[in-house]
Amino acid sequence: MSDYITKGFIYAAALIGATAGTAFVVSIATEMTLPPVSGVQRGFRGTGMDQIYTPAALAALQAQAKVPRSLPPASPAGVKASVAYKNVRVLGDLSVGQFTRLMVSAVQWVSPKQGCAYCHNVKNMADDSNYTKVVARRMFQMVQNINGNWQSHVQNVGVTCYTCHAGNPVPKYIWFNNPGPASAGGLTQSEQGMGHPTEIDGSSGLPYDPLTPFLEQANPIRVQSTTALPTDNMSSIKQTEWTYSLMIMMSNSLGVNCTYCHNTESVGNWATSSPARVNAWYGIRMVRDLNNHYLDPLNGVFPPYRKGVEGDSPKVYCMTCHQGIYKPLFGVSMLSAFPELKGPPKTTAMLMDPYTPAAPAAAPEAAPAVPAQPH
Repeated sequence: MSDYITKGFIYAAALIGATAGTAFVVSIATEMTLPPVSGVQRGFRGTGMDQIYTPAALAALQAQAKVPRSLPPASPAGVKASVAYKNVRVLGDLSVGQFTRLMVSAVQWVSPKQGCAYCHNVKNMADDSNYTKVVARRMFQMVQNINGNWQSHVQNVGVTCYTCHAGNPVPKYIWFNNPGPASAGGLTQSEQGMGHPTEIDGSSGLPYDPLTPFLEQANPIRVQSTTALPTDNMSSIKQTEWTYSLMIMMSNSLGVNCTYCHNTESVGNWATSSPARVNAWYGIRMVRDLNNHYLDPLNGVFPPYRKGVEGDSPKVYCMTCHQGIYKPLFGVSMLSAFPELKGPPKTTAMLMDPYTPAAPAAAPEAAPAVPAQPH
């Protein structure tokens, strides 16, 4: 949507400047996406809560989001993997057939070119000397946590390693803490992270790192107060700018505009928002959980070349799974083919040592309610 609008503005500017030279118009026009377009109504009639898509852009995303064919299910009967193999710290409750099927699938999901050797010492499969094996073990726990404890966001569709990796050893969309460019002294230190356009903020020039304060830390996502006098919301315009930067990231990650979740007549009103806003509310909290309890604790495992400039672990955000699509992989159910990756819903598996039982999951925070609306 945003890409279409941007190119439309470029096209209009080119037409206005036609007197400066026809060649300029032609060169710009060749980069545009032209109609036809299609619209989907997301809210009550008359609210203008529509999503606009171009068929060509959707076709490109559909071609990109092809899911590998799953191997036939394996029987849960027989010897368990933890008995048949050495040093199986997770997934050991699966049968040898289930475990083997999952390992073969993981190669297809993550390292189709590198094969088993990407994680394993093929001369000694029990060896943990490759950092990738230690990370992969923890990532299986993370996937089980998502599927078992975050159905408020992923529903029954679920995720597998492929959802994020899409055949790449390292997911294409990850992020690190961003210290920003070097700043001079004096008044120039008060730029508050603005004026440095990045892909995350949609080249808007808004704060360039809304991910650290909101998707790693748990700062409140608020905008300035709507009342003249101080009330319960003491947020400033500065807070609003950071929030808008985060919203731009979410919009681009899902390939949607603001009205996918919000009624722009009153953006903050939950009663007129779409159900997707509740889903996003849970998604923000899920991402914080993954970054804080799975990825940040692996900092001592990742080698220096896998870390950010400040030495932090790679982390996930909305784009990691969605990759420009309103539903990852257009809603193809990953969990139905791999029910083994649904973890026990009573645990969060947050501890690094898989032999130690995880603490019981805390009662999930309840999102604000919204009325049922057409989709």
